[in-house]
Amino acid sequence: MSGRIRVLDDALVDQIAAGEVVERPASVVKELLENALDAGATSVTVEVEGGGVERIRVADDGAGMTPEEAPLALRRHATSKIASAQDLHALDTLGFRGEALPSIASVSRFTLTTRTSDVVSATRIRLDGGEPPTVEEIGAAPGTSVEVTDLFYNVPARRKFLKSQATESAHVADTCLRTALSRPGLRLVLVRGGRRVREWLPAPDRAARAKAVFPRETLREMAAERDGVRVLAVLGAPERARTGATGLHLFVNGRPVRDRSLARAVGFAYGSVLPPGRYPTGVVYLDLDPAEVDVNVHPQKAEVRFARGRKILDAVTRMLATQLGTAAWSGPATSGPATRGPEFWAARLAGETAPRGASAPSVPSAGAPTSQPPDREADPWGLGPAMREKSPPYPVTPADASPSSGQHALLPRGGPFGSMRVLGQVRRMLIVCEGEHALHLIDQHAADERVRFHRLRRSHQVREVSTQRLLFPARVEVTAREATLVDEHRDELLGLGLDCAAVGERTVAVHAVPTLVRRAAPDRLLGDVLDELSRDGDRAFGDALDTALATMACHGAIRAGDQLSPEECAALLRSLDEVDDFAGHCPHGRPIAFSAPFGDIERRLGR
Repeated sequence: MSGRIRVLDDALVDQIAAGEVVERPASVVKELLENALDAGATSVTVEVEGGGVERIRVADDGAGMTPEEAPLALRRHATSKIASAQDLHALDTLGFRGEALPSIASVSRFTLTTRTSDVVSATRIRLDGGEPPTVEEIGAAPGTSVEVTDLFYNVPARRKFLKSQATESAHVADTCLRTALSRPGLRLVLVRGGRRVREWLPAPDRAARAKAVFPRETLREMAAERDGVRVLAVLGAPERARTGATGLHLFVNGRPVRDRSLARAVGFAYGSVLPPGRYPTGVVYLDLDPAEVDVNVHPQKAEVRFARGRKILDAVTRMLATQLGTAAWSGPATSGPATRGPEFWAARLAGETAPRGASAPSVPSAGAPTSQPPDREADPWGLGPAMREKSPPYPVTPADASPSSGQHALLPRGGPFGSMRVLGQVRRMLIVCEGEHALHLIDQHAADERVRFHRLRRSHQVREVSTQRLLFPARVEVTAREATLVDEHRDELLGLGLDCAAVGERTVAVHAVPTLVRRAAPDRLLGDVLDELSRDGDRAFGDALDTALATMACHGAIRAGDQLSPEECAALLRSLDEVDDFAGHCPHGRPIAFSAPFGDIERRLGR
């Protein structure tokens, strides 16, 4: 059969390219901001209407383009930023492919106005969805402005996948925030619906910009250089750390990136201050030779690849660990606290491979119960020990009571866990029990987490989650997208036992929390729940509720390091028998129990 292979026309090629570059209105804003910065702009104004679908306008005071250059900028693969293949290996600009403007113009009604400072008039070019352009000479200030209206008007299948106006506006705000963090000297204004909602004024340096962006965080500035890698970190206190790295902004040579390995390297530097899976809020700037970074590995330039990946990540961890005081990562300490022993780092390395949500022995954050003071070496912010609640984590019933306080607790026969005899607690982490045929080790945190998850989910199913109102509402700093999520799904969050409402573009007030997790700090609880609910992409909101309930259960559960009496251990085991769909794991998938049959033990002992 002939004619199966054909050359696509330019309009279709541009729309295919747009599918990679333009995912949503925020993608348009990102590309236009990058062009403005590469043009040397010191002031940029971003205007959006209808979440950016109806209208986007980005105006800058950069170098502008001549009448001859402007039409070329709308042709595919036309760029001023590279000239040869060698230039790809040492990029110092944000853009370089020359696809942004023609891709955006192919899926919108597009107007470009630009002027250099050495000419009198500006050039205006209009295009509608890739149709032939119209060019005219007009009066305008030096610089460039791009106006995009009716985004995806000619690609309705793409348009229907966009979210609400509030959600799309929040994505635009997050894009502007990352741009402001990347260039401290930039004045950036965000206008939404004709109203100025954010303005980032020029800052003297990166650290000052970070502190201006996170005014409610207690940020610590750390700077170091090692093996050709320079790091500036401006990070919040560990007590404000969140599940997932959504609050941690990473920049490589001024380019905002998403890099899990780099985020893990930052978290790992904290040692025992942060359990695996939690990350501080703040900013990390990484600067190195552009030849060591490949920025051409992602269509939207959101990811990078390092030529010396392991060495660079190791250098980041060691430099931050030295600043934080976890000196075991940087060799012998020359001053300050003593280095950590090998046992801590062996445990830490083991904990790093555990599934997300798994608990490891760690210094509890403020608001979490503890039975011993935190290690000062792992406490660079000077956090004081939290007061443990006077009431036991599990109420002791008469059936749980042993003849005397120091004797073993023997439970009445019941379910599989209620039939065990509690022998004691090991390392304030494991409950040792004797069964009929085996010796059992129970992870106290995983067991309590599973019980609380079961109770929360059962209460949620019948819409009867008991809540504890806070004496004073807790004000929690969130991202613009998370504030929108709270607004749009307040009823669903209330069904989870979280009574909260957005009281500003980046602030949420928490009025009540589920009674089962009342010991948890409201800001961390809300932050982690929102992180779970927002990471599901295009999945329905309701599909993530079980994950959010599991996160809430983890917050309220007994921690590794909590001292339990034999009676409290017994009560926890009895509660496990309530769980009707128990499959041996906590809600995050980690095993709760390990059993050693007596027959195996006897054989190993030669009996």
